[in-house]
Amino acid sequence: MVERQSFFSFLPHLILALGILVVAFPVYVAFVASTWDPATISNGTMPLRPGPYFLENYRQTLFEGTARSSRSPVGLMMLNSLVMALTIAIGKIAISIISAFAIVYFRFPFRMTAFWVIFVTLMLPVEVRIYPTYKIVADLGLLDSYMGLTVPLIASATATLLFRQFFMTVPDELVEASKIDGAGPMQFFRDTLLPLSITTVAALFVIQFIYGWNQYLWPLLITTREGMQTIVIGIKKMIVTQDALTEWQIAMATAVLAMLPPVLVVIIMQRLFVKGLVETEK
Repeated sequence: MVERQSFFSFLPHLILALGILVVAFPVYVAFVASTWDPATISNGTMPLRPGPYFLENYRQTLFEGTARSSRSPVGLMMLNSLVMALTIAIGKIAISIISAFAIVYFRFPFRMTAFWVIFVTLMLPVEVRIYPTYKIVADLGLLDSYMGLTVPLIASATATLLFRQFFMTVPDELVEASKIDGAGPMQFFRDTLLPLSITTVAALFVIQFIYGWNQYLWPLLITTREGMQTIVIGIKKMIVTQDALTEWQIAMATAVLAMLPPVLVVIIMQRLFVKGLVETEK
């Protein structure tokens, strides 16, 4: 017997399809614009199909850059953004997981005070401490360097809190079993806690990678040479005040390329990412 499904059973799928269309259509238009010549885009006669300048526009974008606003090739900008995003993501996870391990499994004076000091920094975003941070980086001679781009953004109170909450759910029997086996603190951390934390690490890596990739204000302040610009800064500089002077095909190609690494990271780590967000019992 074939079961009949009412219209309301398809309604969630219809709403989801419409939502995907609303989100994906501007991305498709940006891709189409990146495959046409500037005259077609400026005249408002661009069709909704890819044009014949795909290879030419993307070759110029990746290896030559724009002729008017920024001569730095987008390939170099993407490399800078990739170094920044990876360093921030890995650095935040490494520092946070070690901090949480120390807070949960070691008994030392002012242990909870140290945790709450870390937690209070959640109320101090980069914009609030931007001037003293910039002053310190400038005094250390780290302007226009990868260390200047990444080190001030590595610490993360959110990741420390998440790791602490997870470590507190680890049964005490595992700690006792490790002690009986003669394992030291770092061996227990390496052999027991790290494997159990894979899903949490994956979820945080995706979030922090996208956070580092999309940084705008800090790279804008810390970089003065075109060779150190990130791709987000490059997109902004390509769009000049006079609309007629903007090379829209290069700007749209840059925008499409800027979306690829975060999307690839989410696709590759999708299963672990979702599991790390929704899993309650490890």
